[in-house]
Amino acid sequence: MSAQNSAGIQTLLDAEREASKIVQKAREYRTKRVREARDEAKKEIEAYRKAKDEEFKKFEAEHTQGNKQAEEEANKEADAKIEEIRAAGKKSQDKVVEELLKAVFEVKPVPPEKS
Repeated sequence: MSAQNSAGIQTLLDAEREASKIVQKAREYRTKRVREARDEAKKEIEAYRKAKDEEFKKFEAEHTQGNKQAEEEANKEADAKIEEIRAAGKKSQDKVVEELLKAVFEVKPVPPEKS
């Protein structure tokens, strides 16, 4: 019976070793699949990011064209107004200088009133 028990124990030990190897292989496979899934997810995220960046750049390019045109029109209007103001200033510049000089040189003192 001892030989039979020994053979049975040996069979159980062999089965345990075999099961341990199977479990180890399953763990390795699971770890490998997790790494692969993580790498695959990173690639998908990067591809999605690139697609959205391109989409944003396209959107930005379409909409900045209108802004540039509006900006150019606003600049033209501002330049026209500035020229208009300068022309008005030059037109009455002599009169303004004359009035200022007159006010400075023709002093009319007024005594302060007592309250």
